[in-house]
Amino acid sequence: MTEHAYFYHDDLEMGSEVISCIEQDDQTFHVILSSTIFHPRGGGQASDQGMIADSIMLGAFLDEQGLVHVTDRAIAVGPVKLSVDPTIRHLHSRYHSAGHLLAYVGEKYGLVGIKGSHLPNQARVVFQPTASDIEVTKEQIQADLEKLILDNLPRKQKIDAKTRYVSWGDFPYSACGGTHVLSTQDIGKVNITKIKRKKGLLSVSYSIEEEKQ
Repeated sequence: MTEHAYFYHDDLEMGSEVISCIEQDDQTFHVILSSTIFHPRGGGQASDQGMIADSIMLGAFLDEQGLVHVTDRAIAVGPVKLSVDPTIRHLHSRYHSAGHLLAYVGEKYGLVGIKGSHLPNQARVVFQPTASDIEVTKEQIQADLEKLILDNLPRKQKIDAKTRYVSWGDFPYSACGGTHVLSTQDIGKVNITKIKRKKGLLSVSYSIEEEKQ
């Protein structure tokens, strides 16, 4: 079973070992590593991308084999260097972290986050209201979210029985296998784009502005 090293640190480079590399019908290759810093697609978050040795790591996913890396060429079994694309990682971490903060904001209004997507152009958190008469506006959520970001709350992590928990500041921990920013201020500018009520649920969509280079 591949060790998920990104649970324990935010390093974007590390050494690992190729356990197997199998060619696919589409001429890509499925690679199993002993340990990885690549976050796979899942949990509402898009996959990391980067390099495994001289091969492009196009994406990663989970299946019955474990964590599978998709590359553009074959890689020999044995020691190998991994490098995560820092721009893609940071963007995905900002989106996922913003989703957590939205869940915190929702709790203030009696909304319980039940699911979410943190994919660019599809980002949203779906809430279950604890009462039928709860009213909250897009402007209220926007203002509360901006305050949490500006508060620059530090990230906290802990591992318990191989489950990773994450939080910021004094907010309660939640189990999460995604990647996250080190402090809320690192999320940058988030815009609440839409609030939709349907079948008793409240869906809050958001987008993140690109950072200036």
